[in-house]
Amino acid sequence: MAKLIGYARVSTKSQTTDRQVMDLIAAGIRKDDVYVDHGVSGGRARRPEFDAALDALQVGDTLVVTTLDRLGRSTANMLELAGVLRTRGAALRVLNLGGGDVDTSTPMGGMVFTVMAALAEMELAIKRERIVDSVSKRRAAGKDLGGRRPRFTESQILNARRLVNAGESATQVARDLSMSRATLYRRISELRA
Repeated sequence: MAKLIGYARVSTKSQTTDRQVMDLIAAGIRKDDVYVDHGVSGGRARRPEFDAALDALQVGDTLVVTTLDRLGRSTANMLELAGVLRTRGAALRVLNLGGGDVDTSTPMGGMVFTVMAALAEMELAIKRERIVDSVSKRRAAGKDLGGRRPRFTESQILNARRLVNAGESATQVARDLSMSRATLYRRISELRA
């Protein structure tokens, strides 16, 4: 009997798959047939639960995902996956693709999937281009690029250096500042530069 196998994925451990899993279950997939990868990028070749979901597929079964980006980042990878599924006699169903439900077991679904996979890859490339352009413009203008802010002021590091030069243990000074001794030495050497 044909079965639906669900797959959900989030890229970081802090994200949740709750919404994806609810959508998959609402689409008729048994909770036992939902495979979930946590903290795994779509660009990685090895995704343990995704591999397990593929292994669970039999002839006539359908792999179901909520959105196209859960499958991967490149058109080539997504089309390769569609080919692998076809070879196994299984189909792919994307619940939220272009506002509708697309099933690759139909000719129209296969065509829509191919076009949408190419568009998803193009969208990702455009986003990357915009980010690189924005960073280079901000850098050229001498603007702040964000990132982690220094936790200690220069005067705090100067005081720490004075304490160490006066004979105080560097380990104790670092501990008082809640930093490692190596970080303290690095910050002191940065002052000299």
